[in-house]
Amino acid sequence: MIEIVDAKFIISAPNIDNAPDTEEQNEIVFMARSNVGKSSLLNALANHKGLAKVSSTPGKTRLINYFDVTFIDRENSKKSFAKFVDLPGFGYAKVSQSIKSDWEKNLTDYISKRKQIKIFVHLVDCRHPFLEIDKSVSDFLLEHSDETQHILQIFTKIDKLNQKEQSALKKEFPNALMVSSSKKRGLQKALSVIHDILKGDSDEH
Repeated sequence: MIEIVDAKFIISAPNIDNAPDTEEQNEIVFMARSNVGKSSLLNALANHKGLAKVSSTPGKTRLINYFDVTFIDRENSKKSFAKFVDLPGFGYAKVSQSIKSDWEKNLTDYISKRKQIKIFVHLVDCRHPFLEIDKSVSDFLLEHSDETQHILQIFTKIDKLNQKEQSALKKEFPNALMVSSSKKRGLQKALSVIHDILKGDSDEH
């Protein structure tokens, strides 16, 4: 069983130039449309209620937030270390156009140039699986990630779908994971997959 036994905030950075200086490729980047439940999932995975700020105002976070996390494999008590990176939500409208374009440029630069990223976690609201903006993000990640980086799609709020709807979604997206932060469903599987990719035990891309 994989768990996170420690998680703490390190720094907020406005762009790639202010990101932590590190040689390790151990960053797990969480990205999502505003209001998909990204902060709730980060807190649930880390088992730390106040780690990421849950905002009722979509698009409020404008900085790239870094957290140090410590994984433990309960089978052998081995610890491993990584960084969770919380990216600002995309696809909101309540900011001026100039702020929006600066922000989007900073995020695009970060995603395409930050070689310390090991895993891109793209979160999608399970009730809206086919939005154009999510397809654009998926295409962008496929285009800009290299062979050492992995893309993991996770559908959130899976408790909002009935069994038939869940089965249809799994059929449509067989490689995606399904989670519910509020009901604590799918979290263990998500942690295990992330841990395996970090340890090099997965060939998913």
